[in-house]
Order: sequence, then structure tokens, then C-alpha cells
Amino acid sequence: MRSKQARLDRFISRQLNIPQREVKLLLARGQVRVDKSVANNGQMLVNEFSHIAVNEQVLQAIQPKYLMLNKPAGVVSATKDPQHKTVIDLLEPGDHSDLHIAGRLDFNSTGLLLLTNDGRWSRFIASPENNIYKRYRVTLEKPLDSRYVEAFSQGLFFDYEGITTRPAKLKILSDYEAEVSLREGRYHQIKRMFGRFQNKVLTLHRLAIGPLILDAELKPGQSRMLSEQEVADIVRA
Repeated sequence: MRSKQARLDRFISRQLNIPQREVKLLLARGQVRVDKSVANNGQMLVNEFSHIAVNEQVLQAIQPKYLMLNKPAGVVSATKDPQHKTVIDLLEPGDHSDLHIAGRLDFNSTGLLLLTNDGRWSRFIASPENNIYKRYRVTLEKPLDSRYVEAFSQGLFFDYEGITTRPAKLKILSDYEAEVSLREGRYHQIKRMFGRFQNKVLTLHRLAIGPLILDAELKPGQSRMLSEQEVADIVRA
């Protein structure tokens, strides 16, 4: 089993199917190691990535995974789909059953996608309160003007949900192209925001999430592991 957040003594008791009084003896004798160090406090908290061993028997040794993928169009941001190719199908062969997506992209949207087995990390990225901006390059059917910049900076009201979007940054690059930075990711949000001007989004490409920029060397469909620095930088942003 995976320990999301649990007391060490209770985790060992469940794993070995022994009463907690026996776990106390194991701890007192120095027979328990957490992250390769002797642990004798049964109340210490462990999580799904704690390396836990009793008398050299490894009870848990799950490694956190963090991947960057350059999502192409026509691929579903899902781990399984009965009809379409998913982003998981694009990864190198292996066991990816523990991965989930940290911030989805629509079927025809492209660019930076993150996959991980670390739920706390992905929830941190997704929470608007943490002010992690997601930056996109957008091409439009009709020309842009300064009205868009003002409207995006104020937030737009969505009748269906009865909410106003958080202020967003819009930088006009050319008559038909812009960069948009959001702190939230509501359903089809960017397309709906431009839809308020009856301006259709033709392409949507995610460039960055916080300080993490899509690796220019990754071709569509390719992926790589994130470095420890990249993983930490998002949380510190």
C-alpha cells in the first residue's frame, strides 16, 4: 500500500499485519529505518515517498516522478481513453500506472504538459491561490486591439458558472497573435474569454508553467524527466 500521510507505527502495523505493541519493540531495538536512517519514534509522519524498511525488509520504496511532455494536437490529456491516443501512450515503454496529469490541455491544444505521481506537487501547481501563472501563445481568427488587454486584466464574467475570472495578462504580439497568462484553468477558459469578443481561437500552445519553460529541444510527443531544480523551482515561484 502507499502511505499518503500516516504515523510510522500504524503504517508498519498495517504492512506487516502485527499489533502496534510489536511495532514499538521493533522501533526500540533500532530495527526500523526511514529514508535509510534508524527511526525510533512511532509517531513520526511518513508519506508515499518515504523509504521504509524493517530488518532489511523494504516495505515501501516509491520514487517521485516528474515529467515534462510536449503535447501535440489530437492527443487526449488523460491516462486512459477508449477512442483516442492519450499522453500516456506517448511516453517511453514502462509502468506509468501511477502517473497523473498536472494541468490538462484540450484535445487540439499543444505544448507544455506535466505528469507526476506526486499529488501534493500537482495540487500546489493547480491552486490559484499559489499564483503560478500558466503562459500560452494564442492565434485568433480576427484582429486584436487594446480592448482585449483591459478586459482580461479586469476579469470576465461567465454566466453559466456565475463567476468572474481572475485577472489575466494579455500581451498582443501581432494583429492575430497574443500571449495569455492565467493563474487558473477553468473549462475552455481562454477560448471562452476570447469568445466574449466573438473571436475564435485557432491555436493554443502552452509555453510555460511558472518558471518552468517548455524545453525547446522536445519535439511534439517527446518527453523528459524534470531535474530536482526544476521540480523545486515551481514550488518556490
